[in-house]
Amino acid sequence: MTEINTTPLVDVMLVLLVIFIITAPLFHQAVPVDLPRVEASRLDDRPKVIALAIDASGKIFVEGLAVSRKALAARLAELAAAGGQPELHLRADRGTRYERVTDVLADSHALAWREALS
Repeated sequence: MTEINTTPLVDVMLVLLVIFIITAPLFHQAVPVDLPRVEASRLDDRPKVIALAIDASGKIFVEGLAVSRKALAARLAELAAAGGQPELHLRADRGTRYERVTDVLADSHALAWREALS
């Protein structure tokens, strides 16, 4: 006999069809859920960003304005006093001496500790 017996295949397909017809309506039933209402305003969670740059000659720029190293701490304290704990984004030219970068980082770190302790 060279023909394929398709009767078991049809039986399985009919059983699956009946199962699908019975279970399909269950997927559309919704369960009512009472979620709590929140009456809160959205917080502005972005900290203030202070842009600090050092060029190849070692000049320091805070927010695009050139400052000396002595005036750097005062300028950073002035910007930090505006509110919150700001982020400091430091960019240095490739030709800048690493010593200059570490000095600026040390000054800003000392300022952060002074602000935290006071």
